[in-house]
Amino acid sequence: MSLNQRKQERDFTAEVKALQPEVEQLAKNGKLQEAVDRISLLEKQTRNAADMTSTASLLTLLTRLCWEQSDLDLLNAQLTILSKKHGQLKEAVVRMVDEAMGWLPTLKTQKDQGKFSGGKDRWLELVKTLRDITEGKIYLELPRARLTVMLASYHEQLSETAPKESSSSTTSAPSTSTADKDKPKPEPVTSKDHLDVAADLMSDIQVETYSSMDKREKTEFILEQMRLESLRGNWVRVRVGSRKINRVYLKEKDSQDIKLRYYDLMVQLALQDDEYLEACSAYQEVWDTEEVKVDPAKELNVLENIMIYVVLAPYNNEQSDMLHKLYADPALQKAPQHFDLVKCFVTKELMRWSGIDQLYGPTLRQSPIFASGSTLGKKTGIKAEGKKAEEIDNPGQVRWEELHKRVTEHNIRVISTYYSRITLTRLQELLDLPATQTEKTLCKLVTDKTIYARIDRPNGIVNFKSKKSTNEILNNWSGDISKMLGLVEKTSHLISKEYAMHEASRGKKVVA
Repeated sequence: MSLNQRKQERDFTAEVKALQPEVEQLAKNGKLQEAVDRISLLEKQTRNAADMTSTASLLTLLTRLCWEQSDLDLLNAQLTILSKKHGQLKEAVVRMVDEAMGWLPTLKTQKDQGKFSGGKDRWLELVKTLRDITEGKIYLELPRARLTVMLASYHEQLSETAPKESSSSTTSAPSTSTADKDKPKPEPVTSKDHLDVAADLMSDIQVETYSSMDKREKTEFILEQMRLESLRGNWVRVRVGSRKINRVYLKEKDSQDIKLRYYDLMVQLALQDDEYLEACSAYQEVWDTEEVKVDPAKELNVLENIMIYVVLAPYNNEQSDMLHKLYADPALQKAPQHFDLVKCFVTKELMRWSGIDQLYGPTLRQSPIFASGSTLGKKTGIKAEGKKAEEIDNPGQVRWEELHKRVTEHNIRVISTYYSRITLTRLQELLDLPATQTEKTLCKLVTDKTIYARIDRPNGIVNFKSKKSTNEILNNWSGDISKMLGLVEKTSHLISKEYAMHEASRGKKVVA
């Protein structure tokens, strides 16, 4: 649908064609301002007559002449002036902005070559000018989103070279007065400031509501929002952004690269919350990707991560179901040692932690999940608050201790199925744990309603058999009696049948 809502009153095509060679010659002769004035005079007439085609041609012609003559100050000024003129046609502004955006790659190349190192950053000036033009205009939402990506990338690059802390030793206290709130924000100085600016720029754009942006570009934009928020530790916004992604689109063949980037962020998010089952589900989605399946090394790494995270996840119905489904999948046997670890958790037998450490420790500790100096899943932002320094600096060791807890919890569940009562001393021997740790782990499983247990402290006995109510006892007794009477009736019937067959074989008539 056209953006021009006014009816065209006159066609200025002939006038525009006649004016174009004249102003181009004036610009070549160094009379750029005179050329701009002549274009502006005709532009007013075409704009008032609602001649969109002629107006768009004049706007792009004027900006192109400024660009060709390298007068970037006049270019920025004219872009702003032309976009703010009364009754300016929207589609003409869109074409002018699209024309100007085509020059940004050239300016970026010149900037990278150091052409603007001694003066103004012309690329940044043009980006900011175009962002000011597109602000608040729905018909320019797509160019604004693309400009925002460029500006955010610029600030992210500055964050890599900016100082970690500000050189000023004093900081002013935040003021709540209206006058101070209206003041412009200070320019970013430190690395954190630039990263915050980049993340804030991206978060201000709600691309999920843009109908003019295609699915791939929209998904990549949201992924960039999530990535920048993860860099500054704002994991709540990462979670919100993840819900804006259409996972059905990620299954399409041409979006496999986006799918891998998305689930990589989901694994990072899951590790921040210690949601290992969520990380396992994310890796299963990664496994279901053609790019991973055709590469044996990548597939093996993904399979290992799937099995590690499923055994690290706390026990519940979902974890148990996923564990048994994975154990039944023959494809996981490509990683035999990790598969044997999964088998240990599926089998209802006790596991000695010393044996697990000796058999699987050397291999598992080489993985980034359990490596001593690994930064995988290192807590940042609000997730690091209230954590001990060693937990933040060495997340691999924390996860190794979590694996020890899962082995202990598995052993207690196994013991609860084979024992109705057991002494605390014997329980400690079976778990290879001190009394305090044994009781703490047992209490956790009881509060999580994983098992039933009661501790008799004076006698040092743990009772795994719950006391039944009177109604439950009577119901069980009634059920047992019913089963017994059924068996008696069935047995009597079989005896009568056997007697009848025996008499029939002897040729006698059976008396009923």
